[in-house]
Amino acid sequence: MTSIAFHRVTKWYPRYHHVMKGLKHSLLHPVDTIRGFRAEGFLALDNVSFEIARGEAVGFIGANGSGKSTTLGLMAGVLAPHTGEVIAQGRVAPLLELGSGFHFDLTGRENIFINGILLGLTRRQVQERFEDIVRFSELEKFLDQPLRTYSTGMVARLAFSIAAHLDPDILLIDEILSVGDLHFQVKCRKKIDEFRRRGVTIILVSHASGDIRALCDRVIWLEAGRIAAQGPSGEVLAAYEQAQSREMEGVLRPTGT
Repeated sequence: MTSIAFHRVTKWYPRYHHVMKGLKHSLLHPVDTIRGFRAEGFLALDNVSFEIARGEAVGFIGANGSGKSTTLGLMAGVLAPHTGEVIAQGRVAPLLELGSGFHFDLTGRENIFINGILLGLTRRQVQERFEDIVRFSELEKFLDQPLRTYSTGMVARLAFSIAAHLDPDILLIDEILSVGDLHFQVKCRKKIDEFRRRGVTIILVSHASGDIRALCDRVIWLEAGRIAAQGPSGEVLAAYEQAQSREMEGVLRPTGT
């Protein structure tokens, strides 16, 4: 059964430029000034198609700007494609950006309720799972402190703990496994292993090859918004690492050699 499918998906973002000629010119030539603002499209994904089966663990790799986070945003439904179709079957638990959906002037307790509801739970469901969320996060002593007083690792703990108790069909993880102390990283990996045994689809974006190898059955390599390769984790990671090594050698090689 297919859990996630992209059919010929394209996504672009406007990129704005302003031709600066000084305040006097702008006041005397307002039409030229307005024309100086022009939108150019940045193509984040270009005609991308793939399918992910229910219960698969799939990693996405690629350089910054290759389209990985855009892909996760489309899966989560927080972005819409310009062309093509995105299908995600079931409840999605997104860990896309550290603190996404949190209000940093509110307490940890308040953020559990707000974030849980934003992610599709009712207030009663959040209340029923509240103690388990807090216990997993190990933040009992800080629960009534505003989130702006939390460290980056503490915010990561809270975000993962909420997502882990949504009973998701699809778990989206964007780099968050590298945040926090080793104890909590191990705890997160054990929870992900539990999800895998339950048949949850797991999508992981990470620059850490070790995380991808340990957690993912298959890897999709994105380059400049297109799929460069996809297949078993070991094969695709080896090809990606070789390409990175060649690129680094080209950068470090002295000019003229």
